[in-house]
Amino acid sequence: MMKTVTDVIIETIIRNRISTTEVADCMNKKGAIEGVYALNKQKFAVGKVRYIYGFKNSNWEIHKQLRGVKEGEIVLVEPFESDERAVFGSLVSKFLVLYRRAAGIVVIGYMRDAHTLIKENYPIWVKGVSPLGFYNTEIDMPENSWGTGWVIEEARKKYDGAIAVCDDSGVVIIPKEFINKEFIKKLNAIEEQEDIWFDCIDRRKWNTFDTVCLKKYQKKK
Repeated sequence: MMKTVTDVIIETIIRNRISTTEVADCMNKKGAIEGVYALNKQKFAVGKVRYIYGFKNSNWEIHKQLRGVKEGEIVLVEPFESDERAVFGSLVSKFLVLYRRAAGIVVIGYMRDAHTLIKENYPIWVKGVSPLGFYNTEIDMPENSWGTGWVIEEARKKYDGAIAVCDDSGVVIIPKEFINKEFIKKLNAIEEQEDIWFDCIDRRKWNTFDTVCLKKYQKKK
């Protein structure tokens, strides 16, 4: 089967282990999800985004949507109109990582069972942890055309078709408007630039001003 541009970008990032810092630089230092950090260190995950939303401290809709998760995806969960409660914990994480083989879990909110999540060393990025969880209660979802319903639909459009890159620095989203052949060139170019910069510092013993600001290596044969 022919590879898509999305597949090539994901493979390029994984093969070269391109960091979130470098990916953000390719987008003019943008794309980070603020406030989200790596729960377990030295994790690196890249994949298509599977966007999941919750509403009013209920994980009913979250559980329904999780049924569609596919192997290699980054599951991105975003709660709306909710308290600082955990969207889910170790049971759902095990289901996603071990049985659905998700590449990683990103929660723009809180998770529980932190002791187990850390012990199992799952690839998880969160805003925080809490012993208090969401309720397994079905609730009426908001209308799509107004208020929170509109916000959820806009968020879905933002993340559908996007790529998530996750490491110790956090999470960076590559939106679909950047998923093209030009971005592949940018990824390769920034890798080459990093190699040159470290060569200037390590081998040539240049200072960082001559290397990064003046780029004197461009004037050298």
